[in-house]
Amino acid sequence: MIQKIKTGKVILAGAGPGDPDLISVKALKCLQTADVILTDRLVSPILIEENAKKDAVVIYVGKQCSKGIHTPQQDINELMVKFALQNKLVLRLKGGDSCLFSNILDELEALVANNIRYEIIPGISAAFGAAAYTGIPLTARGFSRGVRFLTLYDLKNVTKNQWTDWSETEDTLVFYMSGQKLSTLTNYLLDNHISHNKGIAVVQQATTPNQKTQIFSFAALSKKNLPDFEFVPTLIIIGNVVNLHQQYNWFKESNAKDSYFDNHKTIYQDAV
Repeated sequence: MIQKIKTGKVILAGAGPGDPDLISVKALKCLQTADVILTDRLVSPILIEENAKKDAVVIYVGKQCSKGIHTPQQDINELMVKFALQNKLVLRLKGGDSCLFSNILDELEALVANNIRYEIIPGISAAFGAAAYTGIPLTARGFSRGVRFLTLYDLKNVTKNQWTDWSETEDTLVFYMSGQKLSTLTNYLLDNHISHNKGIAVVQQATTPNQKTQIFSFAALSKKNLPDFEFVPTLIIIGNVVNLHQQYNWFKESNAKDSYFDNHKTIYQDAV
């Protein structure tokens, strides 16, 4: 008689953009019961410290870190499979939303290939967190009827027609993972005649105590270049809605310059 191998389960969940109170109730329940937690860099360390089981294995699998730690996607896939095959409840905890710019497809393919049960739990994306905590609604009557979520990760494949479309649209543009290309982005939009009435918001570490928001107009940028922002995470919001920030900004920002996400690394084990 062939004995069937019992396997655990993997939960792919979004933890929100930084503020630990922005995690969903469902994801929080999983965090409190998980045997193994594989966490991204952009998950609040306080969230894990206060809610993970005392005997939970917590492994940092961030792809970017100011301290130089980098975990390849293949290693993350292997860790999920390894612990699930040990009949563990594995929580793959992602910053923001679980399905937006999160490499979730690679992880789903690995789980399906190994016949491992899984569940996906959404989270508040960085775009929604940054919009709320800066008083910049992504859509608003008279300002924008649509929003686009974009990235300049593969800048060389952006076509001339795309630059023209981005410059002419009345949709709000939200760029993820593009802080290091900020100067290139604004210069291309100006070269393609984006309206000088539109604004650009650069939001760093959105929803955290270290949030920093900088607002620029394209009229001003036509005379000077913006510096690139090396620090991650940086979210860029472009459009007429940015002009609402001054009137509706409610969140008091501090002058902190350090990384909110890298201050509690001692709670994590090595990803080996």
